[in-house]
Amino acid sequence: MRSTTLIKNVSALLFLLLVGCATTNVPTQPTPQARIGLKLTPASFGQTLTLQQHLTVEHPGRTDQLDTVLQIDPQQLDVVGLMLGQRVMTLHYDGSTLQIWRHPRLPAQVQGADVLENIELTLWPADAIRQALPLGWRIEEKGLQRKLFFNGTLIMTIDYSNQQRWVGKVVLTNLRYHYLITIQSAVS
Repeated sequence: MRSTTLIKNVSALLFLLLVGCATTNVPTQPTPQARIGLKLTPASFGQTLTLQQHLTVEHPGRTDQLDTVLQIDPQQLDVVGLMLGQRVMTLHYDGSTLQIWRHPRLPAQVQGADVLENIELTLWPADAIRQALPLGWRIEEKGLQRKLFFNGTLIMTIDYSNQQRWVGKVVLTNLRYHYLITIQSAVS
């Protein structure tokens, strides 16, 4: 019984964390596609990095937590998502192919491409993102904040505690789907 409850909680957390679109709030205006379609290469990140991250996801009426390990080098990006010490998702991206392992009970709506895109939007240099954005999308970066717009409408803000985007605390606020992710990183 405890295992079933854990699996359901893991599924709910990852769905809300990675997709961010499971809310009861219905937008009053047309919304952009769920995924921008970024396909940034690991090499375009510009360096090698290994992070341990603790994520806190807040959405109306609920707060959840998840731990991840992220590795980026010029050839590949790897992510392992853990909840209560149990692996719930693994991603491997070599710049052209995205391989995904998912817990069997993970909802179909949780897509590896969405996870990869959120990592890119948060960590990659703004210029690399800007060059890859499709028509209608725009990214601005000023000081310790990024803003993502679609057709002039603010969709997301990302606030950093350090000039190095992966050091310290990052707060991603999704205005379209009404959730907030706080990421605390430790560089390995």
